[in-house]
Amino acid sequence: MNIVKTIILAGIATWSIGCTSTNSQVTQKKEAATFKEAYADRFYIGTALNLEQIWERNPVAEKVVQEQFNSIVAENCMKSMFMQPREGEFYFKDADQFVAYGEKRNMHMVGHTLIWHSQAPRWFFTDKEGKDVSREVMIERMRNHIHTVVSRYKGRVHGWDVVNEAILDNGEYRKSKFYEIIGEEFIPLAFQFAKEADPEAELYYNDYSTAIPAKRKGIVEMAKKLQAAGIKIDGLGMQEHHGLTHASIEETEQTILDFAALGVKVMVTEMDISVLPHARRHVGAELTDTAAYKQTLDPYQEELPEGKMHELGQRYVDFFKLYLKHQDKISRVTLWGVGDADSWKNNWPIEGRTDYPLLFDRNYEPKPFVTDILDLAKK
Repeated sequence: MNIVKTIILAGIATWSIGCTSTNSQVTQKKEAATFKEAYADRFYIGTALNLEQIWERNPVAEKVVQEQFNSIVAENCMKSMFMQPREGEFYFKDADQFVAYGEKRNMHMVGHTLIWHSQAPRWFFTDKEGKDVSREVMIERMRNHIHTVVSRYKGRVHGWDVVNEAILDNGEYRKSKFYEIIGEEFIPLAFQFAKEADPEAELYYNDYSTAIPAKRKGIVEMAKKLQAAGIKIDGLGMQEHHGLTHASIEETEQTILDFAALGVKVMVTEMDISVLPHARRHVGAELTDTAAYKQTLDPYQEELPEGKMHELGQRYVDFFKLYLKHQDKISRVTLWGVGDADSWKNNWPIEGRTDYPLLFDRNYEPKPFVTDILDLAKK
């Protein structure tokens, strides 16, 4: 009898240890939640990939992408200057790899971007003599570019930034070559061509500084015109290139509300938060708005002081609180880069600076405040 009792007690002890071990693993898993796990029921968590990451040449960054994100966008390789550097000569190698990368990992994919005044090939707007092409030629070039690119990835890329940055901070249309040659109709035409190429793909308009009231109003009015004309537009993207003091949470929230009131998805498309002083009062994201290097504008060359790291963390927490508050309206939050070393903010608006705008540092380690953002989702 004693022998049987001993065996039973030993079995119970073994079972208890097993349960304790399992519970411990569950607890550890919860504590070690990744962004895509923590926000799985809220919205996609995405990142922009550069060529090193698309071609899997950076295993440390690759590990972060796989563990943390469930949505990706190509940082550069799908822009028109790379996709069609010369008329009729399409370069698909990098974009094909981007799509293959996302399919292999079952990720949500966004194509960026079809029509944009910046990083467009010069030939797009001119004839052999260097003069502006006619309206008819410009429209046909747009049609051919959009049809060729979008149809190639039909049913594979989930959504497209169809038009990028067409509204100025004052709410007026940007006087780009697209606008000068075609007029404001270039926007509905672009969306029409994209729908023709892939009727099932989501179609987005994407812009920066959307928290500026006049610009926000201009974007809303433009989107309303598309809707009134029966043009398919599924979402509006807020790029969210912020600093430690701009944009305000209140104006950002108003943008979310105004965009959502149109009945479209609201997306955070290119988020980063610069800790560096800006060269001038203007704090937009126009690529041509650059400035000369000054050491006084590059104060954290070695490391980010603890106080500034705390400020950065608080800003990220405040914005993610806002996104969670409006999770019923927001479909995606995408960071513009994986780690600090990847960020375009190291070279814009001033080349050669050291910035710290992302959630992962130059070694692809999470910053101290990352756990705070993860905890927000758990609450």
